[in-house]
Amino acid sequence: MTIAVQCRDLRKTYDGKVEAVRGLSLEIQTGECFGLLGPNGAGKTTTIEILEGLLQPTSGEVSILGHTWRENKRELRELLGISLQETRLSEKLSVRETIELFASFYREPRSSDEVLEQLQLTEKADAWVGKLSGGQRQRLAVATALVCNPKILFLDEPTTGLDPQSRRQLWDIIRAFQRDGGTVLLTTHYMDEAERLCDRLAIIDHGQIIAEGSPGSLINRLGGHHVVEFAVSGNSDGAALEAWRSLPSVESVREDDGMLALHVKEPHLTIPALLAAVAMRGRELQHLSTRQASLEDVFVQLTGRHLREE
Repeated sequence: MTIAVQCRDLRKTYDGKVEAVRGLSLEIQTGECFGLLGPNGAGKTTTIEILEGLLQPTSGEVSILGHTWRENKRELRELLGISLQETRLSEKLSVRETIELFASFYREPRSSDEVLEQLQLTEKADAWVGKLSGGQRQRLAVATALVCNPKILFLDEPTTGLDPQSRRQLWDIIRAFQRDGGTVLLTTHYMDEAERLCDRLAIIDHGQIIAEGSPGSLINRLGGHHVVEFAVSGNSDGAALEAWRSLPSVESVREDDGMLALHVKEPHLTIPALLAAVAMRGRELQHLSTRQASLEDVFVQLTGRHLREE
């Protein structure tokens, strides 16, 4: 596979003090959907804006389909479709007028009718933008990115605030673009979205990549494929944590907002031993559930917080 996006030792420092990006390197293959995840302030927005040509890096190299922003700005603009987290469009233009306006910026755009149909906006073609629902506005924002007939699509939290049906409609659009050979760079605050859409992803914290790989491989790195979550009466202490950690098949223990989470390989061995340990310690079991390990678990273990925490 050829490389669609590549950056090497990317750095961005503001006022000579604040290091937003610190030596970040990554490669995105042509035709894949690559996710960029990180808590607020981790540096992912700065990284994306550098890749999009909106920001100059302090140092480091960026290559998009073999082009650089220093030498091939015009060519790169024709290759990229960009949908920002919040796209402000003129509310007094119709949906069709908006798409045709964006199409006029490019040499070889797609037809507006084709894009309207793909984004399921044909029935709203003559409606004012100001009259659209949240989901329709978001699809229109993606339409303005697709009308240029891009090779690479940058999507910054494209489904934030959307209802489940609208989210799935956008997922289908992203998959269709990818099936046609397009490359997608996606940021999202939804872990289920990252697991469903991304072939590979990178987790960024403090301006650096701290983990990279497919969703499945990152989950496997936890050691335990299952999570046993429980709560017991009484206060937790170091001795209690060690007791839970010593249970059969437990790989790691995490305490999160009054709940304990055990990452385990074989829950059928862990749960009976857990019940016995709770009884032996004179505690009362207040909650018990099991589930498959998820990307959210990986993120919390690596960064110490949930992705959607401010």
